Amino acid sequence: MKKVAFTAAVAAAFAGLASADDNVRARLSGFQEVPVVSTDGSGTFQASISPKGDAIDYEITYTGMQGAVTQSHMHVGQRSVNGGIVLWICGNTITTPPTAGPAGTPVCTSPNGHFAGTWRPENVQNQPTQQITTGELDEIIAAIRAGVAYVNVHTNLSPGGEIRGQVRGNHRHDDDHRH
Repeated sequence: MKKVAFTAAVAAAFAGLASADDNVRARLSGFQEVPVVSTDGSGTFQASISPKGDAIDYEITYTGMQGAVTQSHMHVGQRSVNGGIVLWICGNTITTPPTAGPAGTPVCTSPNGHFAGTWRPENVQNQPTQQITTGELDEIIAAIRAGVAYVNVHTNLSPGGEIRGQVRGNHRHDDDHRH
């Protein structure tokens, strides 16, 4: 009986540790963009990975963007490296060519924005050069847990991105405020 109770306690402890990787966040700034952008814009991103790994609930807030916001999304790429778009947050048609995103993508707002939603496998965008194919949410979750995913917000003044934040687990030490 004691062995069963001990096993249950250990399993519960490890389950708690596993869920720490499933709540992630990022602090977005121009200093994290590649190349660096000098902007007053800033933002926060939070997400929770579902226990089954079949969905990611997310929320992003950005403020003080200096340009008109054209798009926002998650990319796979380590710190200081640009990667391909894998999940869209918002898009807009104010650029040429328009960057509205896949069907159902909300329209970005400027200079501030707040978006929340749920990503599912069908939301994953094909990135052949990174060997990520549509529907591979498990690959995106693996990248998030490995610390090689980031979120950014693009504007007409900074088409490559005005603010960016590397996505990290809540249990990790936050060094995103450093330049």
